[in-house]
Amino acid sequence: MLDRVGKSADGYPPYNIEQMSTDRLRITLAVAGFAMDDLQITQEDNQLVIRGRQRDDSEGRIFLHRGIAARQFQRAFVLAEGMEVEGAWLDNGLLHLELKRPQPESRVKTIRIGARGNGATALVDDSNERG
Repeated sequence: MLDRVGKSADGYPPYNIEQMSTDRLRITLAVAGFAMDDLQITQEDNQLVIRGRQRDDSEGRIFLHRGIAARQFQRAFVLAEGMEVEGAWLDNGLLHLELKRPQPESRVKTIRIGARGNGATALVDDSNERG
């Protein structure tokens, strides 16, 4: 259901892709330190892009060690035809996206039976005769 995953150079943020059922997927990204306002999710055609940009709130603070950097990211996924994002939520530093492939509508077509020539009935068929 996912055709291709666009990889960022450093693999950040890490993510999982789970198959929830035959027509459902869940993408989970580890985005600890990001608030909802720091994240943006867009879908244009089959391209799903998740961006994160943290505000640098270090002004006036003195770090003895800074291992948690305020950094931005962009992670892109190319979705298979027909995939739709149903929703997204942020929970304990994990961003979850639910995706679903809609089932094709079942089309029932009634074929009319008509008469040809000498009263024999036949299926009406507009295609060329087969040899």
